[in-house]
Amino acid sequence: PGFLYLLLRAFGDFRAITVAQHFLGLLAGGVLLLTWRRTRCFVANPRVSLGSHHVLGLLAAAIFLLASEPIRLETQLRPEGVCAFLLSINLYVVIQFVACCFIEDHRLSAAVYGVAAVFTSILLASIKPSFVFVAIIALLAIGTLFSRRRWGWQKIVLAGGAAASAAVLSLPEHFLSHNDKVSQTFLPTTLFVIHANLIRDQMSDDIQRNAKVPYSPEWLGRVHTTLSAEITKSIAAGPLRYSTLGFDPDYLMFDRSSVAAQLRNEFGNNLSALCAFYWFYYWRTWQQRPLAIVEKIGRQMAVFYTSQCPAYSQRKLWMLNGEYSRGVTSLDRKPYRKTWTAYPPAVEFMRRTELLARSAPVVQQHGYIRKPLAVLAATYLPLLLIALALSAVVFLRQERRRRLGWLAALVLFVYSYNLASCLEVAVIHSLQNPRYLTVQVFFTILAQFLALWFILEFALGLRAREKESLANTDST
Repeated sequence: PGFLYLLLRAFGDFRAITVAQHFLGLLAGGVLLLTWRRTRCFVANPRVSLGSHHVLGLLAAAIFLLASEPIRLETQLRPEGVCAFLLSINLYVVIQFVACCFIEDHRLSAAVYGVAAVFTSILLASIKPSFVFVAIIALLAIGTLFSRRRWGWQKIVLAGGAAASAAVLSLPEHFLSHNDKVSQTFLPTTLFVIHANLIRDQMSDDIQRNAKVPYSPEWLGRVHTTLSAEITKSIAAGPLRYSTLGFDPDYLMFDRSSVAAQLRNEFGNNLSALCAFYWFYYWRTWQQRPLAIVEKIGRQMAVFYTSQCPAYSQRKLWMLNGEYSRGVTSLDRKPYRKTWTAYPPAVEFMRRTELLARSAPVVQQHGYIRKPLAVLAATYLPLLLIALALSAVVFLRQERRRRLGWLAALVLFVYSYNLASCLEVAVIHSLQNPRYLTVQVFFTILAQFLALWFILEFALGLRAREKESLANTDST
């Protein structure tokens, strides 16, 4: 919100937001190149030539900058529009921290980059909550500084900087959220509707067994009946976008007559009681049906870890009029209309959006970028599996660990960003929502190119060992 406020305050035009986000997207491509160049120090005596290493980095940056999905995200008034930039900065400073702390022994730089990494991690999690697990992964990496001996003042700097970062970024949001009813109810409502079928079954068991719960059987029976009926309606309402769930949670949450709206009316203005009910049955379902929850998480993880990585959008055509139409529909609701009609830039924004909804062109993603994206999508899982196997070999042998150990760790670390992001969404929501997939494209590209470099270094190392062995045999 602060980012949007500053832009609108300075320019008074919503188009400034898109321009700024596109600019940050270009910067993210530049930071990817800087990050790639910095990774060179993670290999002792690299076999891949410097020129070849630069070519790989340029190719990775070009694919990121030319892919249509990051550009599309930058046109939206959503957190995803700036996530690529924030992720690029976060990964850059984390990698700089590791290089300075463990490879080059630059203590002051390590402390400074550590504080920057903590700041960007907290900022990333606050802007896009689905990256909380990603932020935790980054913070764990930074926390390794506290294992270093005789780094006393660096630890003090890092701890102080981390505390200051947390205070600066978290306290304003904490105090402002007290008056924000949506922020109070959004997460518990989301958890309730995403797990609606499992919660329905748990309610049924509680009613049949007359379980001791803080809600009367009669009232719980009414809620169970309503929830069952609304789940059925969500399936019949239209195309099923969440096939792994078996129903449409968006219908349950946003339809004005569905279960979320009915429960709000049931509890009146007592939002704390409503949220307590949501939380109670979410955790009760975890306690009573852990296997069902784990199965749900597994189905969601399988959406990403499949033969074609869905982080890469290979769509050929992008129908802009549909995007603009949805924007008009979402903002033209009565609660929002009263707000934006009082702000002239918003009125002008809506006027242009309505016009573009009727006349927007069709944008094409050309074959020269769709083909590399298709290759990356098909090779994500094979590269990950090969990198895991080779990392085990590297870590188990001292000679290889000395040369490639840091690169192997870096590859696994960047891949862990995918794992953390997917796991969090799998627990809370569904990975069949495309926004949670394509927003990962920056570190997905970086992870795959690092894995490719790692495999090349390993293969060239084997080749060099074979040549040395043959040379020794010939000499004897």
